[in-house]
Amino acid sequence: MKCAPVFLLALVLALTAFAAASNKKEAPALAPVVHSNDADSMRAQGEQRFRANCGRCHAAPQKFPPRAMATVLRHMRVRATITDQDMQLVLFYMTQ
Repeated sequence: MKCAPVFLLALVLALTAFAAASNKKEAPALAPVVHSNDADSMRAQGEQRFRANCGRCHAAPQKFPPRAMATVLRHMRVRATITDQDMQLVLFYMTQ
């Protein structure tokens, strides 16, 4: 499995960045308000996009904090050439 080392490296980098960023004092970001029906639809679309784009090389990882997962997805977005909308839906799926 060639992609596993790349994913692990991206994960380590993301967690390192998360640890470094957690020391900074920032105002908390406001999460968008998502209604239950919309959330179910977004989660289903995110899972579908994960399986189509990420599932070729990766099994779904354990839950990570949303910030760490966002960093990993940003790095993988470039490598997997997925759209920003796909990235947002996968992030929603991975953090819910």
